[in-house]
Amino acid sequence: IIIQDNWHKRDFPRANCPISILRSVSMEKALKKFSLLFVLPTFLAFVIGFMIPFGEGLYLSFCQFTTVKNAKWVGIANYQRAFADESFTNALGFTVSYAVVSIVVINVIALGLALLLTRKLKGTNIFRTIFFMPNLIGGIVLGYIWQILINCVLSIVGEPLLALNETAGYWGLIILTAWQQIGYMMIIYIAGLQNVPGELLEAAEIDGANAITTLLKVKIPMIMSSITICVFLTLTNSFKLFDQNLALTAGDPKHMTEMLALNIYNTFYARAGAQWKGLGQAKAVIFCILVIAISMIQLKATRSKEVQQ
Repeated sequence: IIIQDNWHKRDFPRANCPISILRSVSMEKALKKFSLLFVLPTFLAFVIGFMIPFGEGLYLSFCQFTTVKNAKWVGIANYQRAFADESFTNALGFTVSYAVVSIVVINVIALGLALLLTRKLKGTNIFRTIFFMPNLIGGIVLGYIWQILINCVLSIVGEPLLALNETAGYWGLIILTAWQQIGYMMIIYIAGLQNVPGELLEAAEIDGANAITTLLKVKIPMIMSSITICVFLTLTNSFKLFDQNLALTAGDPKHMTEMLALNIYNTFYARAGAQWKGLGQAKAVIFCILVIAISMIQLKATRSKEVQQ
């Protein structure tokens, strides 16, 4: 390393450099020279798959159209209609309420399971597999499975079925998504807990800290990076939820359990006419900006509490 650094500073004659040093230096120069070529495929995919469609969608949100080629500029009329649409504001309120509860439920239970499964108990690998398996099932399939289960329970206790029961639809969505996502978040928390230095835990034990104090003062601060990831994933998943909502309740009764993604879909595809396409596109842009803004605020808030190991 000293020879290579000195050669860069021209304090060491090139002729006296070992061949291996010269090869490593030339390889480093080649990698720096052609590094952009390695980034180019991903960058092109991002531009073609996201940037161009997003720019075109942003333009169409200010238009009335049935196809991209017959768009008619109408200014901010679509956005005014979107905010005046009661179904959209109701979907926004329902989504926010659902997101807050589901984020807390999923992360608290996932962290609790991770704490239990890092105690070196027998069969922990089996339990980790069992809890993770629901994440492998598609959202549509899960929605229909839980629709049957919840309707069976409701019929037994004499309550209205999901199609006529807003409360059951709300908690059914939370139970469904919690059952699907807890295992995935649990794995992330387990990885974070396993990286907590044993010296810190031993020092806390020597100082007389009990399990709760150790959790609050040592473990949670040390796994804040895992908490940041899990909260970000559950937050974005909650706002983007579509297939489970469609399969479980389809927005019934009377669009009272309709979330933002499903509301946008119904506006854009369930109705014919140029005015509905533009309105749906405006709702989609509002939805995108809202998710990005909330996610950035959450990332900044949780990252500020992370501890550098």
